Amino acid sequence: MNKKHEEFAERLRAAIEKAGYKAEAAVLEREFNQRYFGRGVTLHGVNKWLKGQSIPRLDKIEVLADWLKIPLDELTFGLEIKQQIQEKQARWDEGIGYQEREIFEAFLALSTPHRKTVREVIQALTKAQALDATRLPNTRD
Repeated sequence: MNKKHEEFAERLRAAIEKAGYKAEAAVLEREFNQRYFGRGVTLHGVNKWLKGQSIPRLDKIEVLADWLKIPLDELTFGLEIKQQIQEKQARWDEGIGYQEREIFEAFLALSTPHRKTVREVIQALTKAQALDATRLPNTRD
């Protein structure tokens, strides 16, 4: 089975139970079809969602998230992704000061060819620094 499908099934079952329902195909089929305005899903189809054999289309996940009162991104991707994004954002916010922000603003004002040149210079410097780090003995001890 596909790992992403299994993870979605786990999140779906947990959300159903947290909302006070039994995580069973018959319950999911009934509750989903009462809320979905498109072509309803079959018992077999929702059973595949619960067993991790398939993932519903986004319009159906939206209905599920609304019914289960869970954020769409949390049901779709899980909390881990959201936490990773928040951690990266926090590192970004803490890691740069006023001068760096000015440089970023100046970079964004450059033309596309000049941005490309700046990116290439930064990438070359990063590679050179990585090479230097592997060649030099560790003097931080």
